Amino acid sequence: MKSRLRRELGLFDAVNLVVGTIVGADIYIVAAYGAGSLGPASILAWILAGFMALIIALVFSEASAILPRTGGPYAYAVEALGGFTGFITGWSLWISSWVAIAVFPIAFIYYLEYFIPLNPLGEALIKVLFIISLTLINIAGVGRAGKVNDVLTVLKVAPVLLFAVLGALHLALNPGLLASNYTPVAPMGLGALGSVTVLIFWAYVGFELVTVPADEVRDPERTIPLAITLGIVFVALFYILTNAVILGLVPWRVLASSTAPLTVAGYSLMGGLGALILTAGAVFSIAGSEEAGMLTTARLLFAMSEDGFLPGFLSRVHRRFGTPHVSILVQNLTALIAALAGTVSGLIELSVVTLLLPYAATCISLAVLRRREGSGVPLKSVLGVLVCLYLLMNTTPSTTLQGILLILAGAPLYLIFRGRRL
Repeated sequence: MKSRLRRELGLFDAVNLVVGTIVGADIYIVAAYGAGSLGPASILAWILAGFMALIIALVFSEASAILPRTGGPYAYAVEALGGFTGFITGWSLWISSWVAIAVFPIAFIYYLEYFIPLNPLGEALIKVLFIISLTLINIAGVGRAGKVNDVLTVLKVAPVLLFAVLGALHLALNPGLLASNYTPVAPMGLGALGSVTVLIFWAYVGFELVTVPADEVRDPERTIPLAITLGIVFVALFYILTNAVILGLVPWRVLASSTAPLTVAGYSLMGGLGALILTAGAVFSIAGSEEAGMLTTARLLFAMSEDGFLPGFLSRVHRRFGTPHVSILVQNLTALIAALAGTVSGLIELSVVTLLLPYAATCISLAVLRRREGSGVPLKSVLGVLVCLYLLMNTTPSTTLQGILLILAGAPLYLIFRGRRL
């Protein structure tokens, strides 16, 4: 008999999980990469990446309505493509999400140092406290974790949204500034559009994780698809507006040399107060995205363990809190090691590479599930696979190789535990 998780997440919680897992450190650091490679034309990469994310999000929305099970892409692939493909899909999604969890403590340090100067020992200590505190919140209950995520999502989106609205009004009243900073639009051409789109695409990922804790969502057949659609549309508009304003306020050369582009833009708009507000928003944003990512990603280990493809202790449920506490601990403590040893840029690209397999597998799984129902292959499934191929073609070969090796590392686990199930 499978462990029973508590259904405590409603539509508002689910939408905030989508927004919370997407909006995090990414918008605070990726803007600089785009400006450095494309200049003002980097706004095209934000639009293109948003369109690509919307296509795949619509695939996940329909797949979750057809098969609302804990595990998300893992569950879809198991049902449509078989046990091994499902396991590798779930393993790859977990690797990608695990890598992303390791990114946020590093980014948290970058912005925290605006308030508190830290030495290497202090940085390491903050990373440890950051992950452990959010781990305890997640173990304490999905309802509590969901409510914490609701608060953190509002706190992290509000400052940037305020900046975007005020910045747009400022540019409307000062069209000369807008024209000056957008001229020329593509000072270096568009040759780097593909590689920049890969980095910016990472800013949009995370919507898929709301499908993972399906057994803890009320009315998941309706709630999850609606949450994905509402969440990704909001985030796309939010990102495009924010980055259009950033590029309008600050010369692209200044953005390219900054590690905190939103702080620079906030200072340009409102002086020291603006920089302070945006930096504080970054701290809440990173914490909120990390908390939401922890909540959802641990359910992948739980689901694969329940199905017998990983050690059984990973599917233990806390007697008091009703949460998969062992999966949460294993995931977060190993991510802490990666956070202490890794770099932001390397971890971001690796996260994207390992995420493309779960995305492509979900697109194919939806097509198979639709065919079983007597329907044709949906266009969004075809487009979703093409999106994954485009992004893969624009990643560096060394990172692609690392991603492949990490994914293949899951095959021995499947063979070992599959043998025990037979």
